[in-house]
Amino acid sequence: MVKYTREQRLRAVRLYERYDRGAASVINELGCPSRQMLVRWHRAWVEAGRDDGGSLGDGRGERYTPGQKRAAVDHYLRHGRCAARTIRALGYPCKALLARWVDELEPGQRRIRRAPVDAGTRRKAVVEYASGSRTSRQVGEELGVSADVVRNWKHKMLAGDDKERAMGDDADKGGTPKSREDRHRDDGGRSLEGMRRERDGIRSQLTRMRAERDELEIELEIIRYTKELLGKGRGADPDNLTNAGRTRLVLHLAGRFAVKPRDLLGRCGLSRSTFYDNGKRLGRPERDEWLLDPVRRAFEQSRERYGYRRIWRMLRDRGIRVCGRRVMKLMTRHGIAPKLRSRRRYNSYSGEHGPAPANLVNRRFHAKAPNRLWAADITEFRIGEGKIYLSPVIDCYDGMPVAWSIGTSPTAELADTMLEQACATLKDGERPVIHSDRGCHYRWPGWIRICERHGLTRSMSAKGCSPDNAAAEGFFGRLKQEFYYNQNHQDDSIDEFIDALEAYLVWYRDERIKTEYGMSIRRHRQALGLMA
Repeated sequence: MVKYTREQRLRAVRLYERYDRGAASVINELGCPSRQMLVRWHRAWVEAGRDDGGSLGDGRGERYTPGQKRAAVDHYLRHGRCAARTIRALGYPCKALLARWVDELEPGQRRIRRAPVDAGTRRKAVVEYASGSRTSRQVGEELGVSADVVRNWKHKMLAGDDKERAMGDDADKGGTPKSREDRHRDDGGRSLEGMRRERDGIRSQLTRMRAERDELEIELEIIRYTKELLGKGRGADPDNLTNAGRTRLVLHLAGRFAVKPRDLLGRCGLSRSTFYDNGKRLGRPERDEWLLDPVRRAFEQSRERYGYRRIWRMLRDRGIRVCGRRVMKLMTRHGIAPKLRSRRRYNSYSGEHGPAPANLVNRRFHAKAPNRLWAADITEFRIGEGKIYLSPVIDCYDGMPVAWSIGTSPTAELADTMLEQACATLKDGERPVIHSDRGCHYRWPGWIRICERHGLTRSMSAKGCSPDNAAAEGFFGRLKQEFYYNQNHQDDSIDEFIDALEAYLVWYRDERIKTEYGMSIRRHRQALGLMA
């Protein structure tokens, strides 16, 4: 056996260190020693603190100190639990010895290779992942492999690679290749043609499941977009969707799912000719686009109180001659609508205060001339600073508010003041019937004295029966719908609200278009010569 001097060993170790521990380069240059011997020399030199005067024995019979063991185990745990990396960095020990050290010093921390996943399990995993029932991460966690490995199985299986067709030729990530005998045993003797048929079956199953998924997505989008077209209110029945709406639905689905429109016509209940006819119409500019600005201006001038009938009247007065239904459709399409009303009402009934006069009107709120039949009532408004009460007199001839009073309390003075103002407008010989509900204001002595002094005939509705005073209730409903509900009055002071209410009542009497006449109440009376 060849003996090497200390100088030869030291030269080899230094050269090994200079060549970044490349044993092959050292051996080629010096012609000696073997790789194993060189590694042992280097390890001894490192253990001696890189002392050139230290011993560089051949290492036979050498024992590792506890510090060396701990250093190797710590390096193994800190650097990904890779034995080859630790041995390459430290130069010791062998894999088997390092494994024993890890089990001894850190039980349970050594990485143990998993057994290869058999072909049947791989095929099942690919089917679950490809069908969309589970994700690649979920499948991989169950089998103890990464999501990339599951996706790689799928690609290899669908690509028809002969080498990987059996899904069992290679081990999973980090595993060792199988032998030919193991592959044949896992395949169970299946032929190549049988594997191809199985692959084709999985492909067809995957294609069918994808088609079913696409069909369900289209059905869901049909329901969602139909609701968007019809809205969510009552009567929003998908069967009532117009042909134009169905055309929009087809175009929407075709753009979203990259499907030809003709393939969607049967599903949307639309014929081919109707679809193309409506498609041309949708491509043209909107017919009533020019009418939108005049309608918006008229709606804003009405303080957002008019519906389509009164907007149509305003347009006619301005020389714009169009059909009322066109105005209605345009306002509906663009969401131009007055605010909705509430149903809460002020109740002035406080019990019986003596005998009540008879109901002379009996819900016949019609008069052949002004100042023949009046209706009176009180209503309440709530704002941030408190409550406001309005007491008007309505002429049943044309619904004109003859007089009104506004206050912060529903007192007898409020009702009496209003009645005095109304009686001041009477001409000689005019003795109207004054109809009211059974509120306490209309049964107090002050009210009765005013009626007797001016020759008014009192009439009262039945107890708790608002239709018996429908003329006044209808006026309050229109007033609150146009002026109060869904309007921002909560920040108004009491004086500001009263001023705004006064302005509305004047506008209602002098400017608001009454559909029956096509003009305001004041203009109608002036046209008949009943008012200056």
